Amino acid sequence: MDSHTHQRIRRDHATELAEDYVEVIDDIISKSGICRAVDLVEHFQVTHATVSNAVGRLVRDGFAKSQAYQPIELTAKGKRLASKARYRHETVKSFLRRLGVSEEAARIDSEGIEHHVGKETLDAMQRVLTEGWPAEPEAGE
Repeated sequence: MDSHTHQRIRRDHATELAEDYVEVIDDIISKSGICRAVDLVEHFQVTHATVSNAVGRLVRDGFAKSQAYQPIELTAKGKRLASKARYRHETVKSFLRRLGVSEEAARIDSEGIEHHVGKETLDAMQRVLTEGWPAEPEAGE
């Protein structure tokens, strides 16, 4: 693995937690109007300390606002990240379904793939979803 690839993987891993959390926070707020730490504990099946640490990082990085005993809110930056993560997630999941992968497997696999798919690949997946499969590339392309 070359250094560029390694750096990209490290960068993807660094944002993975934030993306998962803001996407879930946004979903919970959309469904119930508010998101509390206990909602995240239940969703991710982790401890309150784990959620507290993750939310603290979101606040530190400008993705969320939170005060003790108050609901968690996303900032504009957090909402943009949630939207971006949701788009990638849905594109990857839909692409896997187009390949014939079961709903359950596509749901599970898209959770991991979405964080590591690059723009070029995501754009190609989206083209397949909207335009269909391209012709086979010529030799040497």
